[in-house]
Amino acid sequence: MSRKTRTYTLREIVKRLGGELVGDPRVRVSQVATLESARPEHLAFAAHGKYLRQLANTAAGAVIVGRAGRGATGLPRIVCDDPYAYFARVSAFLNPRPRARSGVHPAARVARSARVGGGASVGAFAVIEDNVRLGPNCSIGAGCYLGANVSVGAGSELYPNVVVYHDCVIGERAVLHAGAVIGADGFGIAMHEGRWLKIPQIGRVVIGDDVEIGANTTVDRGALDDTVIEDGVKLDNQIQVGHNVRIGAHTAIAGCAGIAGSARIGRYCRIGGGAIILGHLTIADHVDISAATLITKSIGKPGTYTSAYPFEAHRNWLKNAAHLRKLDELVRAVRKLGRGARQREGKKS
Repeated sequence: MSRKTRTYTLREIVKRLGGELVGDPRVRVSQVATLESARPEHLAFAAHGKYLRQLANTAAGAVIVGRAGRGATGLPRIVCDDPYAYFARVSAFLNPRPRARSGVHPAARVARSARVGGGASVGAFAVIEDNVRLGPNCSIGAGCYLGANVSVGAGSELYPNVVVYHDCVIGERAVLHAGAVIGADGFGIAMHEGRWLKIPQIGRVVIGDDVEIGANTTVDRGALDDTVIEDGVKLDNQIQVGHNVRIGAHTAIAGCAGIAGSARIGRYCRIGGGAIILGHLTIADHVDISAATLITKSIGKPGTYTSAYPFEAHRNWLKNAAHLRKLDELVRAVRKLGRGARQREGKKS
């Protein structure tokens, strides 16, 4: 039997989350939805002014709007400074993350020296090695592996099949999605007499509080010093973070980005999907890097940086790519023409 959906009045939502309530406070909602798909039991939102025209056709029971949209509809509405952020908060309120039942599953293997905090959960076939510390109310999903001396902070959640190598540290309220690998060896090799020698990776990975790491994302341990992911960082799926990287607090990185070893990324940066940051570079705070951008030099000033070449019809792309190959010749030719023009002007004068 399905669980009965709980509903809340707009008055209850505003009392909990703030905002200005305009219209009938008794309207009840059970879920959030887009303006196009919403039904009377839904709370929709108009994140930007360009969506306000859609308010006339929505079937939502109520909407979230910005200050500029206060008079744009007769529907019951919650007026706030940032509708998208408010939507995120109300969605979290209406959809609380389900928590696993506390305790250790009989099919899990937990070392005697490990310490499991009160209210923590360890799923089936999880392996918890020697001297692991699990904080109160953390959740370790089925099939996870935590190596010796790992520490997981209170309230953190590891989805099934997360692997955390020895000595790594995970802060409080972190979320690691399925298949994430924390603390695998960084790519450290040295050529000697025609063969590659492996350089032992003896650092750790240290993850701060309120960090989220997406499915199949890998964070390599440091070669000597630690790889550090600071508080509030959000990493999407399938990201590669190399050894000794440091990612500043509250930075967000989209899927398939690659960060080479010893790069330093500042606080509050936003990095688009598929972006590549070469090793040993430094990125300042408050830098936005567009999707598929290749960063080959350090960035010292806040701002938006883009290197991706816009797509176009393949035939045109081939022509333009051919021209780009001859760009250096073209520059030299233009400079030569410029010198000639200046010489002619000098003779006339």
